[in-house]
Amino acid sequence: MCLGIPGRIVAIVDEDAMLATVDVSGVRRAVDVVCVATPGRPLADLVGAWVVVHVGFAMSLIDEEEAAATLRVLAEIGEAEAELEAIRTGSVDLPSSPVIPAAT
Repeated sequence: MCLGIPGRIVAIVDEDAMLATVDVSGVRRAVDVVCVATPGRPLADLVGAWVVVHVGFAMSLIDEEEAAATLRVLAEIGEAEAELEAIRTGSVDLPSSPVIPAAT
């Protein structure tokens, strides 16, 4: 199953390609942010925002409280680890998005 999972935008990778680095529970991946970008505003405005990520796309903006609640529910039903593993291993199609190591 492939669910949308909350992540936080931590950096802009490529403004022209509309790619940003999203941290999903410590796993960083480049995702397409075209669905959450505001026309006429710089993508840098999205840094720090929480989004729902699905198959390599940030599908919608959510607040931090909703992100935490969703992550809890996914963990409770046993889906969070499966989704994180899919992101880690690249077993979901993402738009040219290598795993980006988390800052240590």
